[in-house]
Amino acid sequence: MPELPEVQTIVSELKNEIVGKKIAEVNYNLPKMVVGDIKKIIGAKIASVSRRAKIIIVKLGGGLNLLFHLKMTGQLIYLPAGKDKTKVGERINKYTHVIFKLSDGSRLLFNDLRQFGWVKIFGTEDLKKAINKEKYGPEPLSKEFTLAKFQQMLAQKPNAKIKPLLMDQSFIAGIGNIYSDEILYFAKVHPLKKVKDLNQKDIEKIYEGILKILRAAILAKGTSIDTYRRTTGEKGTYALKRQVYQRKGLPCYHCQGKVQTVKIGGRTAHFCPGCQK
Repeated sequence: MPELPEVQTIVSELKNEIVGKKIAEVNYNLPKMVVGDIKKIIGAKIASVSRRAKIIIVKLGGGLNLLFHLKMTGQLIYLPAGKDKTKVGERINKYTHVIFKLSDGSRLLFNDLRQFGWVKIFGTEDLKKAINKEKYGPEPLSKEFTLAKFQQMLAQKPNAKIKPLLMDQSFIAGIGNIYSDEILYFAKVHPLKKVKDLNQKDIEKIYEGILKILRAAILAKGTSIDTYRRTTGEKGTYALKRQVYQRKGLPCYHCQGKVQTVKIGGRTAHFCPGCQK
């Protein structure tokens, strides 16, 4: 599933391509992926593109908003006006379920292999209610997310295991399986370690890792190991920098011990037993 760096990359790229344009037409072949009255957004001007957790928010004129959630395999691909494919060959295919035609002739494709993603139409007040209902935790790259704030948050979860806690969207927004693995490897903390067993150095390194790794992944345009693609169809390059995620059986870059995995709550954690205690 795309995580914060992937979603932020898409938001940044869409800002450059679709803001200021109007929605001229919408076509879709999978009704379950579209929630709301599409007719309401025809002719609406795109005012901004932003993100909350892993949700993409496209603000429209007239008090309307489009929300996209890519779930596991969703993609938003932008086709410039007069182009049937991107520079890397991405085009409309059998997994393209929603097509937004914009006023300049460009198109935004919503592809989804597994069909778990969705687009929803909300008025401004309903949008606020929908976001609040999700009870997302703080944005980890916001000014409000300080080390002191992180320490206070951890103090409320003494018996929680650190790996699933970092992935809990009500605790911190946007971190998933990839980056929780990488953050904990950076901090040299075992994914099964409980919060109450973390020392001050552990906490400081986890906090540092959250900021450092998420920012680096955004600069690399995300991690394309599976189906994630940028709006251009290009891959993000952070996969080339990962230290443990999906490297089971391969040597640790630091101690040369083999990367191992452990199941935690139905998810697979990757770690180095020699480095992460």
